[in-house]
Amino acid sequence: MSAPTPALVKAWLLDLQSRIVAALEAVDGKPFLRDAWERPEGGGGISRLIEEGNVIERGGCNFSHVMGSNLPPSAAAGRPELAGRSWEAMGVSLVIHPRNPYAPTVHMNVRFFTTTAEGLDPVWWFGGGMDLTPYYGSEEDTRHFHRTCRDALAPFGEDLHERFKKWCDDYFYLKHRKEPRGVGGIFFDDFNAPGFEASYAMMQSVGNSFLDAYLPILERRKDQPYGERERDFQAYRRGRYVEFNLVFDRGTLFGLQSGGRTEAILMSMPPIVKWRYDWHPAPGSKEAALYTDFLVHRDWLQT
Repeated sequence: MSAPTPALVKAWLLDLQSRIVAALEAVDGKPFLRDAWERPEGGGGISRLIEEGNVIERGGCNFSHVMGSNLPPSAAAGRPELAGRSWEAMGVSLVIHPRNPYAPTVHMNVRFFTTTAEGLDPVWWFGGGMDLTPYYGSEEDTRHFHRTCRDALAPFGEDLHERFKKWCDDYFYLKHRKEPRGVGGIFFDDFNAPGFEASYAMMQSVGNSFLDAYLPILERRKDQPYGERERDFQAYRRGRYVEFNLVFDRGTLFGLQSGGRTEAILMSMPPIVKWRYDWHPAPGSKEAALYTDFLVHRDWLQT
C-alpha cells in the first residue's frame, strides 16, 4: 500500500476551505470571520465563521490539524489495537444554517487520520461526506443533492454511492426519536483500501463537489417568502440537529476528547432553537409532509 503524504493533504484542505468560504461570501454578501488558533497539546486550525449574515444566519467552515501522543477513546473505540499510538488528524468541517426556513441546513466534512508507533507502519484512513437537513422538503433539491453525491463517487467504484448513502442513512439517525436527521447524502470512514493516491483522490472529489451540491439549492431558496410559522417550525426542527450533534456525533466527541477548541467544535450549533413537549404537526400540513415524505430512507435517484 502506498505511503501517506500528510503535507499534501493539508495543503489541499486549506485550499478547499478558502474556496468554499469565498463562494459562500459571494452568496451572502457578508465576510466570514477568520480566527486562527493553536492547541497546547499540538497543532491548531483556522475557524471561518459567519453570524447574522444576509443569507446565512450562522455558519462555519473550519480547518483543523491536531496531533497527540495517545489516541482519544472515541477514535480508538473501533480499533482497540491502535490504543496508545501517537496520532495526527486534519480536516475541513462545515455546517451552514441559512436564515430562510425553505433553505436547508447542510453539513460537509472531509478528513485524514494517521497513527504511528515505533517499528510499525503507519495506519491511516480518510473519512467524510455531506448531508442535507431541510425544514420544508423539496424533491427537486433533494434529488439534485443526491445526484451530485453519486457523480462525485462514480469514478472510484460503482458500489461506493450505494454503500456510502446507506452508511449516511444509518449514521445520521436519532435512535431515541426513531427518526432520520434529514434526507441524507453520503458518509464514509476508515477508507484506505485502494491505497493512498486513489483514496485521497476520492476524498478530494467529495470535497470539491460540495459547492455543486449545495449552492444551487441555497440560491433557489434564499429569497423564498416565509413568515413566523415557518421560522417557528425551523427552530423546532433545529432542536433535532442539536440532539444528534451532542449525543451521537463522533466528530464532536473526538474534538472534545482530544482537547480541541470548544468554540470551533460547537460552531455547528444553530443560533435559535426551540423544544416542545410531545408536539406533532397538523395532519396534511406542509410541516407534516417533512415527516411523511422526506424523513424516510428513500432512493432519491429514482425518477
